[in-house]
Amino acid sequence: KMPRQKPVRVGQKLATKPYDKKALGRSIKNKKKKQEAKKNPLFVSRPKNYGIGQNVQPKKDLTRYVKWPRYVRLQRQKRVLYNRLKVPPSIHQFSRTLDKSLARDLFGLLDKYRPETRAEKKARLKKQAKEIANLKEGEKPSKAPKPYTVKKGINHVTSLVESRRAKLLIIAHDVDPIEIVVWLPALARRLNVPYCIVKSKSRLGQVVNQKTAAALAITEVRKEHQATLANLCESISETYNERYDDLRRQWGGLILGQKAIAAERKAEKARKKAVGDF
Repeated sequence: KMPRQKPVRVGQKLATKPYDKKALGRSIKNKKKKQEAKKNPLFVSRPKNYGIGQNVQPKKDLTRYVKWPRYVRLQRQKRVLYNRLKVPPSIHQFSRTLDKSLARDLFGLLDKYRPETRAEKKARLKKQAKEIANLKEGEKPSKAPKPYTVKKGINHVTSLVESRRAKLLIIAHDVDPIEIVVWLPALARRLNVPYCIVKSKSRLGQVVNQKTAAALAITEVRKEHQATLANLCESISETYNERYDDLRRQWGGLILGQKAIAAERKAEKARKKAVGDF
């Protein structure tokens, strides 16, 4: 026999099960409704409208919409043109700069042969004058050691390369106009002078106490740095001088932008669809 159920009185609710999910959900909803009802009426919700002339827009990257200064705009346009147009090898080779580890060693050596500043020259001449003033009659001043410095100036550097006195030629990758240095790699390779292209003209300028420098040359170094220079010249020759024939055949540019790539894909898709319909 089936067990008899107790009669339920009218208006009386059955007890909920201990893990009745529906009942729990209902009770949570009721609590939320009560909390919403208790909101302060003084605080009125005003949903924001981000249309034109409405609320202030949320923060986002506005790089694309910035009206840049003229010199920045020219830099950006130049970069885009070098990517889009077909760039000849003689210009494209300047995008192949020296790798970071070699560049670090190179600039470490260059900084040891920086030319003296005006203040340093003034101090040296003062010291020299004092020594001469303190000399006795008949005594001759001692000869100062020969200064070893990095050579600067495009004409001076060119003459050093042509006379094969330059042991290493360093060229900046961002010289403007590029015609100033575009022929230097060919000249260096023709005369078997190791050359390299580095970032950037401002960094080369720091070495020689100027704002910028198009090219520098090392002619002589002290005995303790000769091994370092020999290693650098060997690595640089492998990267640039020995690969010159490959570099002068490699064209640059012809890299499409995102919009052009998307348009091409769309056109290709339409073409395939048209072929499929036939």
